[in-house]
Amino acid sequence: MPEFDRADRMRKSLKHAGVSVNEMAEYLGITRETVSRYANHADVKVPLQTMRLWALRTGVPLEWLQSGTTPNGPRGDGRRTSADEAQDARSLD
Repeated sequence: MPEFDRADRMRKSLKHAGVSVNEMAEYLGITRETVSRYANHADVKVPLQTMRLWALRTGVPLEWLQSGTTPNGPRGDGRRTSADEAQDARSLD
């Protein structure tokens, strides 16, 4: 099983959601070049708020985007929803 780094997961999430680099840049309020750096260089630090919004926009779990793991267990197990994460991310402004 291949290992995917954070940049790989960020690229895959864009493809999964059908979101272009330009669309993500506009959504996040950052440059296209910055989005491209995040999606192509695992050594570039991505702010937590950006990761939360990226996960929300692409529909993937934040945990998977950050670490490659997915939350386990049935619904109602205390996991946070994308809506919860979006609210938290926006409240950091």
